[in-house]
Amino acid sequence: MAAGPQPAPGKLSGADNFYQSDKVAVRKVTFKNQYRMAVAGNLFVPKNLDRSKKNPAILVGHPMGAVKEQSANLYATKMAEQGFVALSLDLPFWGESEGQPRNAVAPDIYAEAFSAAVDFLGTQAMVDRERIGAIGVCGSGSFVISAAKIDPRMKAIATVSMYDMGAANRDALNHSQTLEQRKQIIAAAAEQRYVEFTGRAIQYTGGTVHELTADTHPIQREFYDFYRTPRGEVTPKGGSAKTTTHPTLTSNVKFMNFYPFNDIETISPRPMLFITGDQAHSKEFSEDAFKRAAEPKELHIVPGAGHVDLYDRVNLIPWGKLTAFFGKHLA
Repeated sequence: MAAGPQPAPGKLSGADNFYQSDKVAVRKVTFKNQYRMAVAGNLFVPKNLDRSKKNPAILVGHPMGAVKEQSANLYATKMAEQGFVALSLDLPFWGESEGQPRNAVAPDIYAEAFSAAVDFLGTQAMVDRERIGAIGVCGSGSFVISAAKIDPRMKAIATVSMYDMGAANRDALNHSQTLEQRKQIIAAAAEQRYVEFTGRAIQYTGGTVHELTADTHPIQREFYDFYRTPRGEVTPKGGSAKTTTHPTLTSNVKFMNFYPFNDIETISPRPMLFITGDQAHSKEFSEDAFKRAAEPKELHIVPGAGHVDLYDRVNLIPWGKLTAFFGKHLA
């Protein structure tokens, strides 16, 4: 007897990155940021939404090096099922958003994309501009905090598996990188600028490995299982699978000057929710942000969840917590 259809990798343990809902209508949108760059997004609207009224809305940012089809669409779909208008967006230089060179790092412009998304949502007839919230997954957790510090229109902010992309690049996980190592990285990026200025090839860094070996680090294996398998792999139109997830070397050092948690307490009295897994290698960043933030704030730790688990494992992601948080604070 022939074998039946096999589940996608990770599906048996709840991974459903490409989840779609028959309760939600979705359409592609584009809007300009303050620098006149086109930002691409997907707008998710509950099919039973009363469009004659002003409704709460949530914008969702994808992990660093990802695109909106990786995690952000899932979160936006699930929140739309709960009655929110939801918008997933591609950060500039990534996915379908504008920005050259591709995969460039520009934390300020990433944060601006969140404010541009508020511009878009807040001018939709069906959206109450006084009830707009935001979710940042992984690196977007730090970008949405950066944005919210200077954009009070974001009334409630949640982060999931957050990376402080500044600290991660300056110090590495658990402060395992020395100052001398940091200086070597900066020096190499500076030298590469000469190479690219004279028209030679762009060099990429970081990101997810393209094959596993016996000595591949467990964290890289975790990312590989999402970004390099059918579970979550996406290559944007016009892009290359060889460069997905990899920022450019010369721009990645911009993160060395990125301090998103400085002045995080000034977001108060707007509420903040930090969600992380108890097994997440990134847990230190959510704990640091929570410690620095002012009330009202909450740190929610998901038992049994690793960092990437909260990208797409729908049985682990605390949808009830997110729904209650935004339901209360965008009421």
